[in-house]
Amino acid sequence: MSAPAAGANLPVVVFSHGNGWNLDGYAPLTAYWASHGFVVIQPTHLDSRRNGFGFDHPVFPMIWTERIMDLTRIIDQLDTIEAAVPGLAGRIDRNRIAATGHSWGGQTAQSLLGARIFDDAGHVGESMSDSRVTAGILFAATGLGGEDLHSFAQANFPFMRPSFQELTTPTLVVAGDHDQSKMSSRGPDWFTDAYTHSPGATDLLTFYGAEHALGGIVGYEVAETTDENPERVAVIQRMSTAYLRTALHVDENSWPAARSAFSDSADPIGHAESK
Repeated sequence: MSAPAAGANLPVVVFSHGNGWNLDGYAPLTAYWASHGFVVIQPTHLDSRRNGFGFDHPVFPMIWTERIMDLTRIIDQLDTIEAAVPGLAGRIDRNRIAATGHSWGGQTAQSLLGARIFDDAGHVGESMSDSRVTAGILFAATGLGGEDLHSFAQANFPFMRPSFQELTTPTLVVAGDHDQSKMSSRGPDWFTDAYTHSPGATDLLTFYGAEHALGGIVGYEVAETTDENPERVAVIQRMSTAYLRTALHVDENSWPAARSAFSDSADPIGHAESK
């Protein structure tokens, strides 16, 4: 958990890590958000390499549901979490909560935002949304399933059959135009499906040359960052913070101003879209 040293009525950002990671990752995002007025809470999910559950473990196909429950339990137990952090008591605003995540964490977060999963028979599954969550950001979140999914993903990742029609919570989608997944034969546009197919994801940032780590949001000097780009990470820090400030009603002008500046750059590193 990361929080500002001072301030009251602080919005909450719950962050879900990508496959294999843990609560100590993603400091380029989480520390930045905390330094700009947000209480950031990061669980370690069961799929973390710290827990030793590999793809071949019998529990692995159901970890996706435990991930979602992790985020829900955090929100359920905010009182306990708040009391555990010295100096934080009475400073959290429970009416302003965002769910965010990267990669598999994006799928986890989007479930709280309203997205559902198709079952084996092609029926849309139950809702796991949380009305306490009023905004979201999805970083490199996987897209629609179907025949484009590789056989390994079809066999091991039931959550890769999302329905985005039910995602109605205001959401920003962040993707890289060089992010070619090993799980799908689709191109990088696969990671923009939440924006394309949901009514709630009204904003999209696509970064030129960015791969799955989007330049290094996973952490500083980590092996998963195949496209290290500190400038890109700095822009993502600023843009995501601006979005959260507006979506969680800290500053209504923050996101429009940041999006306009991003689009008007003389040397653009990506492009912005909105519905």
